[in-house]
Amino acid sequence: MVYNADIHHRKSIRLKGYDYAQAGLYFITLCTENRTCLLGKIDQPDSGPLQMVMNVYGEIVKNTWLDLPNHVSNIRLHEYIVMPNHIHGIIEIDNATGKPQPLPEIVRQLKTFSARRINRLRDTPAHAIWQRNYYEHIIRNEQAYLKIAEYIQTNPLQWREDTYYSDDIR
Repeated sequence: MVYNADIHHRKSIRLKGYDYAQAGLYFITLCTENRTCLLGKIDQPDSGPLQMVMNVYGEIVKNTWLDLPNHVSNIRLHEYIVMPNHIHGIIEIDNATGKPQPLPEIVRQLKTFSARRINRLRDTPAHAIWQRNYYEHIIRNEQAYLKIAEYIQTNPLQWREDTYYSDDIR
């Protein structure tokens, strides 16, 4: 079967000609299928600041994220946050520390491993947990890194204004 872009209407989000296996910092966002709030909820305990409260599926995503360096030797993980229907994170690819794996392969592993574990727990084999694509941004300097890191750290506080906001809890 020959792939036909006109039939599938999938636009690549990748920077044309960029080597996503090269050393650098990358900001990624993965959304759950249909942006369903599968991973937990945002809560405001005792009138304090809004915070993310992960459920068991959110914990699986968090643990899968934290386990990535055990499977991908050329990465370091930086800031991340699991939100009700998405995860934000910064991945550093360092090709001096192991066999280079490109960013799309690293993201594929995160999605596959977490989906498999969630589906096993839910008894929903092969059910789509994640949207097919994901957002990525190449972090080019320290100022951009600091801005993105702050965005990740304060994401629960901005939940109701968040692009990914949904109150569809499952």
